Amino acid sequence: MPNLQAGIIMTTTAYMIKQFGVVSLGKFFAVFGLIWGFIMGIFLAFGLGRMGSVFGAPFLGFGAGIVGLIIMVILGGIFGFIAGAIVAFVYNIVLGAIGGVEMDLEVKV
Repeated sequence: MPNLQAGIIMTTTAYMIKQFGVVSLGKFFAVFGLIWGFIMGIFLAFGLGRMGSVFGAPFLGFGAGIVGLIIMVILGGIFGFIAGAIVAFVYNIVLGAIGGVEMDLEVKV
């Protein structure tokens, strides 16, 4: 059914999502895991740096903070990928049984 908005004709089309690619969604979640790991790594690095200062070894605390940041980014990416793969796998099993998710998208003409 055409819709006229600001001189642009738009039509609505219904699509059905039947399944997600497990690796594809895993990579998508891995990017969010990397970002989350970086943010949490900054907090970890700050905390380890401050702890090193309290114990009288500021450079050791700084080094541990940098290593903690790197480890958090790596673990965030790995666990993000695993979580995305699990979500896609479960989604595909559940929606294989019930049929899929319907979406209405507008197409500009």
